[in-house]
Amino acid sequence: MNNLGNATFENYVGATTGFSEMAYQMSAHVLTLGYAIMLAALLYFILTMKTVSPKYRISSVLSVVVMVSAALLLFVQANNWTSSMVFDASSGRYMLGDGNDLFNNGYRYLNWLIDVPMLLFQILFVVTLKRSSFSSVRNGFWFSGVAMILTGYVGQFYEVSNPTLFFIWGTASTLFFFHILYLMKKVIDEGKEGVPPQAAKYLGTIWTLFLVSWMLYPGAYLMPYLFSFSLEPALSETAVVARHMTYTIADVSSKVIYGILLTLTAQELSKAEGFDYDKLDTTS
Repeated sequence: MNNLGNATFENYVGATTGFSEMAYQMSAHVLTLGYAIMLAALLYFILTMKTVSPKYRISSVLSVVVMVSAALLLFVQANNWTSSMVFDASSGRYMLGDGNDLFNNGYRYLNWLIDVPMLLFQILFVVTLKRSSFSSVRNGFWFSGVAMILTGYVGQFYEVSNPTLFFIWGTASTLFFFHILYLMKKVIDEGKEGVPPQAAKYLGTIWTLFLVSWMLYPGAYLMPYLFSFSLEPALSETAVVARHMTYTIADVSSKVIYGILLTLTAQELSKAEGFDYDKLDTTS
């Protein structure tokens, strides 16, 4: 095995067996799809911003910020993949290039460091907390969100070179993740009280989406070990493609679909409060 130090397992695969044409292209395409969807969603959130009452529009503004951040950093991530792997004519496979930058999942963590607090804050500008303190929940979201990303960021550097540290940092990140789940469940439960049935239904869907989509991230983090069924990472191209797909599905679900559901919730709440964009006089 090539000694690439703290490089992630994608680089070890690229340096040893390399990637088939299918595995390389599938990874490149799914990474490209990720930032393309963010750009499309950016347009949606801009165009729908005025369909909700002004008091809820900060949620749409935060969705716009998330889409811009995600599109830019995922674009860099996609380019990082294509620049780090080079086609080797003798083997017919894509190998880690000499002198090129290593592939680095750190770009995703930089994106999440910006996006996670924004995503968590968004719902606080849509629901009304009945018992909890807005500032207390907001601060809890910010602290645990940032801590979760930073500990995960450190841990991913050790996934091949030091599995023990990889799992220690991953466990620390997971503890903060569970705190976020606890806070989100509390926010949604309180937010569903006294709202129109359709708005409550959307909030219930948001909880299910949040729970499922955010659970995909630790799955992608653990992907090399899920394929090895041992404490040694699986250096397989299938695990690499699976990680790229899992991260992309998680990003689209937790950012785009989540933001759309929040917009739909805000529209229902706006209508209940007498603000109906469809009936506004747009000629004045």
